[in-house]
Amino acid sequence: MNFRSPKQSARRDRVELDLSDTVVYAVGDVHGCYQELASLEHKIVADAATLPGRKLIIMLGDYIDRGPDSARVLDHLIAPPPAGFERICLTGNHEAQTIDYLDGRLSLERWLSTGARSTLFSYGIDAEHLGELYGSDGKLDEHIRATIPRDHIDFIRALPIMAYSERFVFVHAGIRPGVPLLEQKDDDLIYIRQEFFEASRRLDRWVVHGHTPVDHPRIDGRRLDIDTGAFKTGRLTAVRIAGKGGRLLFS
Repeated sequence: MNFRSPKQSARRDRVELDLSDTVVYAVGDVHGCYQELASLEHKIVADAATLPGRKLIIMLGDYIDRGPDSARVLDHLIAPPPAGFERICLTGNHEAQTIDYLDGRLSLERWLSTGARSTLFSYGIDAEHLGELYGSDGKLDEHIRATIPRDHIDFIRALPIMAYSERFVFVHAGIRPGVPLLEQKDDDLIYIRQEFFEASRRLDRWVVHGHTPVDHPRIDGRRLDIDTGAFKTGRLTAVRIAGKGGRLLFS
């Protein structure tokens, strides 16, 4: 279940890329699946070993919720990338919802309904059990906000929302048709589906995204969805983009 974010303050950053002489590995929705991320990253490093040029990993958001190891995934992404690589982590709707909860714009009940129970478990928090002990949502909220590490919160809060070049857009969900790239609303970039899908053959550049689980990545017009539902399937997907060619890698 997804909830459009309540009123937010500043827009998240957009990152302009120069991808000349660059090999890009875009990675789909991790959702707390640390083992799959570690396996896929190992394959990315091996794949890149024979390729010339700059190496860049772009993570497409939704690092937390649903899977078992959200806290460990965030620790991994906060740490330096593999040797010889750069890494850009974009926000997904689940990161945005976490900030909405921490800032008091989203209730604990609604946050939990999006899959946050498993994230709290990864921090040693059993929300239902503690709710019975505290007997007050306010006290439970205080406990949760005090328990999640500050570096994790700061990391999530600072995530950019889109990376783009002359030929490619990397984003969590997609873009709204007919709206200039730099005028796109944050909510559309992390939530949009149908309107974006229907316009896939009218896009002026390739859009690589996640957010909507698919059995297998496939090209539809000028969009490529690489969210293969890792928390259900055990299969985390990356696409390697180098020049005009591409290759899929799986955990």
